[in-house]
Amino acid sequence: MDLLSFARGPALKVALAVFCAGVVWRIAAFALLRIRRDLNRPRNSLFKYLGAGLYTIGTRSWPHPEFIRRTGAGEALGYSYHMGLFVVVLLFAPHIAFLGSLFGITWPGLPNSVITVIAVISLTLFLAVLFRRVTSPVIRMLSNFDDYFSWFITMLVMVTGLAATAQIGARYSTLVAVHILSVDVLLLWFPFGKLMHAFYIFPSRAINGAILARKGAAS
Repeated sequence: MDLLSFARGPALKVALAVFCAGVVWRIAAFALLRIRRDLNRPRNSLFKYLGAGLYTIGTRSWPHPEFIRRTGAGEALGYSYHMGLFVVVLLFAPHIAFLGSLFGITWPGLPNSVITVIAVISLTLFLAVLFRRVTSPVIRMLSNFDDYFSWFITMLVMVTGLAATAQIGARYSTLVAVHILSVDVLLLWFPFGKLMHAFYIFPSRAINGAILARKGAAS
């Protein structure tokens, strides 16, 4: 078995199994957390505080006007590279073919040249994220191994993907194998690190908004 066969065969199967089991376990553990019963009388109806939860997703997804001068650039940087990753992962033809083999559906993609430009821009923004993290005293103090390793493995996936697309550094089959192996490592790490925010970010905001609305407060 060569490296490419191993990467997209046994290694990928194990990584996908760990990813799925890990994500289900983390979400189930969150859902089953013991929540202390609130004995206070609800200040709003069920529909109002559920609606407030959905509203909070929007209001908490961008900084308040009072803080936008200090945090707006960081927010814009984060949204920009996330959108770039979203486009590259879901609209690149080889990725669509791979996802189609898993889920049985495909969709139109973007030209390879457009994807390459978006990937390079996203890579540049991702380097800017690291620069901001290590140069900001507060962010650097709050950062731990999880932050840096999550950044590193995501960056590795992006770099190896670009190298495979451009066929730079080694044989194409080797580059693709290394790229798939880096994806395997990302899938293995995903449920156990901060990358899980992809599943938590919107539900947590909705829950906070709903709880506050139930108490008659605004988030």
